[in-house]
Amino acid sequence: MAITKTAPRESGERAETGPDRDREEGRHFNSPLLLTLLLLTAVMFQGPIRGALSAPVMQSWMTVFVAVMVQALPFLVLGVLLSAAIAVFVPPSFFARALPGRPALAVPVAGAAGAVLPGCECASVPVAGALVRRGVTPAAALAFLLSAPAINPIVLTATAVAFPGDPEMVLARFVASLLVACAMGWLWHRLGRTDWLRLPAGTSHEGQGKGAAFWDSVRHDVTHAGGFLVVGAMAAATLKAVVPAEWLRLAADHPVLSVLALAVLAVLLSLCSEADAFVAASLTQFSLTARLTFLVVGPMIDLKLFAMQAGTFGRAFALRFAPATFALAVVVSALTGTVLL
Repeated sequence: MAITKTAPRESGERAETGPDRDREEGRHFNSPLLLTLLLLTAVMFQGPIRGALSAPVMQSWMTVFVAVMVQALPFLVLGVLLSAAIAVFVPPSFFARALPGRPALAVPVAGAAGAVLPGCECASVPVAGALVRRGVTPAAALAFLLSAPAINPIVLTATAVAFPGDPEMVLARFVASLLVACAMGWLWHRLGRTDWLRLPAGTSHEGQGKGAAFWDSVRHDVTHAGGFLVVGAMAAATLKAVVPAEWLRLAADHPVLSVLALAVLAVLLSLCSEADAFVAASLTQFSLTARLTFLVVGPMIDLKLFAMQAGTFGRAFALRFAPATFALAVVVSALTGTVLL
């Protein structure tokens, strides 16, 4: 009797665990299977693919794409390594001790600190969250959040390399980005409300060893930033090779339209700040002022940053902070470009 009662249970357990195991194995093998199918498809249709790639428009596309990737990758990797080291090995309490007690003074100090602390925007959001969690005034933490990805040494060096004939672009990017970061910090200190800002939760690296946390951060940032770089390089190559020159000239010839077009493009592309200068440099149809706007807006507000800010500080914060940052970045970069470029 015991056997007849237990046998259906065992059979039922096998019936329940079997499909679960199949689904779990399916999840594990989906990605390799997809890659294998793509490779087989490429081999089967290599003739047509080779013919398409040999077309003049594709040759131009590949030239721009490869040029942007080759120039940007070293800066991307270096920036990810340095930002991971700072996020993992430099305790957040260090920043709290280094900043002045008065928020009005802490904002420009925190903004200027971005000039000596390399890090991409993917790293600046969790670092800013850690600062708020350790008691740093939110206005100063937000100024650091905006300035660090835009004016750190890696980004400014990459900008100088991307614009060898226009060294003033480095100064213009530094000035405009720092002004926006400080202005947003002061604006939040003046008008921000406590209930708009959710206290960030602990970082995902807590409880891990330093080495494991460092390499987890590197793998995460390389994967995400590298993917956005590829998308940005593809978009830049497409603009150069596919979009009719008349369309680009129509937008580029209008001073206001060109600035707004590249500002929106920066938000949509969501590039890593270590690589965006090379994409901007390839948009030669547009003025230096419009490309400066692209470089100022991108590291401060784009699609991935909005999602990260909402996840870290809350949706009420992101819905107010992001549009204000975008508008101020466009205005300040346009004015800075008019004066310095």
